[in-house]
Amino acid sequence: MPSSAVLSFREPDDYATSIRVARTEMTVTGGGRFIARLTDITLNRVWMQCLNETLPRVAHSVHPCGQASISFRTQPGPPLFWGGVEMQPSGILRHSEGQDGFQRSTGPVGWGAISLPIEAMVSAGAVIAGCDLTPGRKAVAVTPPAAAMDRLQRLHAAIGKVAEDTPETLGNPAAVHGMEQSLLEAMIGCLSAAKLHAAPLALQHQAVIMHRFRRALENHRDQPVYIPELCAEIGVSDRALRACCQRQLGMGPHRYLLLRRMHLARRALLASAPAGTTVTAIATRFGFWQFGRFAQEYKILFGELPSATLGRQHRE
Repeated sequence: MPSSAVLSFREPDDYATSIRVARTEMTVTGGGRFIARLTDITLNRVWMQCLNETLPRVAHSVHPCGQASISFRTQPGPPLFWGGVEMQPSGILRHSEGQDGFQRSTGPVGWGAISLPIEAMVSAGAVIAGCDLTPGRKAVAVTPPAAAMDRLQRLHAAIGKVAEDTPETLGNPAAVHGMEQSLLEAMIGCLSAAKLHAAPLALQHQAVIMHRFRRALENHRDQPVYIPELCAEIGVSDRALRACCQRQLGMGPHRYLLLRRMHLARRALLASAPAGTTVTAIATRFGFWQFGRFAQEYKILFGELPSATLGRQHRE
């Protein structure tokens, strides 16, 4: 059934669970108050999202099977990367089925996503453009003709504005059908005429290492992980891991693992009742033993002291 929602977030975890284009885990990498705004629209078989974020972050995403999805920037701004490749405002990333990878931003960013069942994409591609748009085995960056890209971005923004200003329009079947067909035509017009940009072999090799990196973190989801044991588990040298993380995450593994532990601590602080634990106990659990330094870095990253976070969800 057609629907829409306009949502605002201050917690990265809550925001990440609402990103439908992929199952996402997010680590904010810049200090301050995180604010995100997400407009989610379901038409008939097509859904789309408009997303805006205020702080730089790294997001690990796993795309669902059975869906054909694209993402693209909705406005110029600081660089945004998928798998170490910068997403240009004039380009589209065409995701592979079940794609697993890292997206990172370097500042405030606006981006969009569109998804539909694979069989619907293949059928529309054959009818509208006479081409096969079955998702490939790997994600591909594409550059559509400028006019086609401009049309897609304007249409995506216009449908998002309808959801914000006049959401009742989505209760009209004729209006919804018109939006969906226009969006399909614009999207296929971009994909069918686009130039493809295959990832260099070096990036493909890095993607394999980062997949192992991510799998190792999944094996220790709620535990701190350190570089020596991580390199041993992945089967890669410290130097190779540093090179991959710098390209894919925009930082070395030491910094990323520190930020990861900070976020693990924040989740635990939010989930705990003040009467049941202490900041010191939670900090220690995630490998922080210089408590004054922990509190200082926590405040820089999240805009508040850990004592202010502890038990907030229980108080609200």
